[in-house]
Amino acid sequence: MLKFASICPHPPIMIPSIGKNHLAEIKSTIRAMNELGNRVKEEEISTIVIISPHGPVQMDAMSINGSEIMKGNFLQFGDDTSMKIENNLDLVRNIKKISEIKNITTEIVGDDIPLDHGIMVPLYFLKKHNPNIKIVSIAFSYLDFEKHFEFGEAIYEATETINENIAFVASGDLSHRLNLEAPSGYSPKGKEFDELLIKYLENNEVSEIMNLNSELVEDAGECGLRSIIILLGTLSSLEYTFQKMSYKGPFGVGYLIGEFKLLKNN
Repeated sequence: MLKFASICPHPPIMIPSIGKNHLAEIKSTIRAMNELGNRVKEEEISTIVIISPHGPVQMDAMSINGSEIMKGNFLQFGDDTSMKIENNLDLVRNIKKISEIKNITTEIVGDDIPLDHGIMVPLYFLKKHNPNIKIVSIAFSYLDFEKHFEFGEAIYEATETINENIAFVASGDLSHRLNLEAPSGYSPKGKEFDELLIKYLENNEVSEIMNLNSELVEDAGECGLRSIIILLGTLSSLEYTFQKMSYKGPFGVGYLIGEFKLLKNN
């Protein structure tokens, strides 16, 4: 059963051994991530389904890691912090089965696919007080937004077949073009995109998110919109409110943290 849902950013700089002297600039971001970790503990979550933009993204299929044990590290960021975590293979199989019934192509990827930082950065905080938690690691695709929303609906149906408390996490940063120092260069559309998306989330305007102007999305240089759309599909049969816990953009990238407070779970 789905008990918890959130949006999380994934800058490796949030990891203390990587961020070091920059941690003060994202103090509120780190505080909010630790609060989410406590919420996962409070809800007695046993499995986190997490969608990353940085996994094995395919043009026409959603990718689900099928390894029994998944591993990853931050060596590419100059840090030897590593992670090993158990997969919830029952949930993986159910997501694939229900997705195929809904005509959504999914592919199970194997042992040679390591966990990426889009998965590991949120997990660093979310499993801090939950060391035995399992995950399901998913990468989105380049299919249209509607298919991603439908995939979220399939994931929700799959969580209802599992007799345990499930969390869903949409991993993704917002615009990468907020200022002149931004990694993808500056665009005034970056701030516009972030403000619009947060407003639509707070007002539960799902249709507005699904129909965001494609040029605006492209100019913003975001990486998390498809993750968020899958999450919105997952919540589509539930009543909820969105609580923005933190939003910062000190390095030219928008870091949004928010929890969807579930008011009714069928």
